[in-house]
Amino acid sequence: MADIALTEIGAPNRRVGARGATMEMRIDEHRLTLTGTGWPLTGAVRHRMMERTVTHEKPLDAAWSVAWIRGAAAAVAEHREELTELDRAIGDGDHGINLDRGMHAAVAKLDSQESAGGASSPPATVFKATATSLLATVGGAAGPLLGTAFLRASRACDVDVLSSQDVATLLGEAAVGVQMRGRAEVGDKTMLDAWQPAARAAREAAATGASPVEVLRAAANAAVDGADATYSLTALRGRASYLGARSVGHHDPGARSTALILQAAVRAAGGEEEPERVPALAGRI
Repeated sequence: MADIALTEIGAPNRRVGARGATMEMRIDEHRLTLTGTGWPLTGAVRHRMMERTVTHEKPLDAAWSVAWIRGAAAAVAEHREELTELDRAIGDGDHGINLDRGMHAAVAKLDSQESAGGASSPPATVFKATATSLLATVGGAAGPLLGTAFLRASRACDVDVLSSQDVATLLGEAAVGVQMRGRAEVGDKTMLDAWQPAARAAREAAATGASPVEVLRAAANAAVDGADATYSLTALRGRASYLGARSVGHHDPGARSTALILQAAVRAAGGEEEPERVPALAGRI
């Protein structure tokens, strides 16, 4: 392994050299841009190291919570057909359609609240409005499960700005809500296979002193991994369980939509610009 020398080259800049290669980190206000040449790295890794831009992390406050739900609605709309196809393979074939309707209803409700009240609502109010919209408009299992997740989250974050521990607690409560409402366990090939790893990753990240956005990012990446892992699982809950061994070889649509929703939370906080990996199903943040 090559030795790496780190040298200060001016107040906001630093240069790292390894075997004649350089990487310059330019800090401009709230943006950190990495550029460089000559790195003996593979193409994908080199691209990330040299071109990734890290944006300023925003506080997890009222504005963030609204941006999260708006971003989640946009992500679900973008992946509506994918989610529907996943559900068509092992379920009723309506997950993308139903969740798209529910998320748009949540956004409409938030718009109505903002118009009526003027000031932004705190995160707890935003999550409760999202929960009631999902419960009222999303059919099948997804509405009750996600609605319960957001409802329990709303009760766990009675603060104006979320700390790292608040994020971990919020996601932990959401996961408990999904587990209790669905009577599922990890490995049953349900959305809990994304929610519970996310909650665990958030708890572990918060314990190490990670920032709130870093905690969110850890949770979102764990949700992506959990959703990916459902491909090889046999469904033991829901309509997919009727297929038995034939459910193997398909991703769970609820786990996939959970990953999309949590990724939207990271993006809303300014914690992501480009995914670190983008396989066919999903990408880490």
